Amino acid sequence: MDQTNHPSRIQYIVEGGHKLTGEIEPSGNKNAALPMIAASLMTDQQVQLSNVPRIRDVEVLVKLIQSVGADVRWLEQNTLQIEAKNLRPADLDPELCASIRASILLVGPMLARCGELELPPPGGDVIGRRRLDSHFLALRQLGATIGIDDCYRFNANALHSADVFFDEPSVTATENALCVAVSAKGTTILRNCASEPHVQDLAHFLEALGAQIEGVGTNTMTVHGGLDLNGTHYRIGPDHIEVGSLIGLAAVTGSEITIKNAGIAHLRSTLMNFERLGVMLKVSGEDLQIPSQQTMNISPDFGGHIPKIEDQPWPAFPADMMSIAIVVATQCHGVVMMFEKMFESRLFFVDKLIAMGARIVLCDPHRVIVSGPSQLRAARLESPDIRAGMAILIAALCAQGVSTINNAQQIERGYERIDERLNALGANILRTNEL
Repeated sequence: MDQTNHPSRIQYIVEGGHKLTGEIEPSGNKNAALPMIAASLMTDQQVQLSNVPRIRDVEVLVKLIQSVGADVRWLEQNTLQIEAKNLRPADLDPELCASIRASILLVGPMLARCGELELPPPGGDVIGRRRLDSHFLALRQLGATIGIDDCYRFNANALHSADVFFDEPSVTATENALCVAVSAKGTTILRNCASEPHVQDLAHFLEALGAQIEGVGTNTMTVHGGLDLNGTHYRIGPDHIEVGSLIGLAAVTGSEITIKNAGIAHLRSTLMNFERLGVMLKVSGEDLQIPSQQTMNISPDFGGHIPKIEDQPWPAFPADMMSIAIVVATQCHGVVMMFEKMFESRLFFVDKLIAMGARIVLCDPHRVIVSGPSQLRAARLESPDIRAGMAILIAALCAQGVSTINNAQQIERGYERIDERLNALGANILRTNEL
């Protein structure tokens, strides 16, 4: 089923209580694919990206780069060919820009190639304020000028190298600055930059184009800019957030699943925190096995104190995993505090879990206390964003009865054909148009 040609609202009807079994391979990393698609504009030669997740955010970004002159075609279901010989700073569709956060990723590549861009305000998940100040501060240090009225107006007639210190380790600000630094002549140092797997993957992609970057995977990268860029074939790495989502799903449904090519090197913090919740896993090469028999006992801190799981910048526990971890905690024996530090609205989805029977106390916009286990009941639900939507789907799959999830197209912005792939393991998810 092609989920890119879709009506505006999708509904999942989910029958809970089924155990899943079998093998599944994660999609390519959504948050690596998006900046790579944008960064493909930095060369006038042909780029092929494989293992591209065929999801809605990707399709929207493809339409945006086509609107500025890129020739884009799907060679296979997950292979994208991009050639940007005739790039131009054309007007971008405000509705498309408002539908995804990733439209901001066009700034760096378009400044590098065209020297200017007018960007309507980007959108994305409603999980709290998502400031753009880090982008503006870094780009100004690299020679860009920025005007703000009904849209953002960027100009880069005099890009130059710089020693840039980010006021926060923003992923997308790091990615934009990295693209500009690759274009600007001289040596740029990016300090306090983000180092998530998708940032690393973008840096390696730029190296494959011909860039010289030192310190990939650390919070200080040195870029030797101004080199000619060529074309390349590049394979996007696995999505570590999807891997974590599948671990959580297997744990709460008592399922035995093998995740093939899971990208083990990027899972240390995720695995450690699942183990704190009593979820045991087996690593076999690049594969990850989740046994059906789990203790699901939350490990208290030393002295018997209530433990805390908190998100932090990479390589600590990812913020995008917090919603999944909360659902898992509802099925574990014990009490745990979950501390989401980044976004002040991300935890508000827990009211839906409470309606399903979860024992959760929302302490404030950033902290919840979860006491488990609790038997979840089917409910009529609404997906508020990508990650909370996936968490709600996981809850519905372990609940008693048949749940309805409206606004499920939000889930499909980040998870490719998730209903088909989980049904192949034994889930019962009916995808239909929302009534």
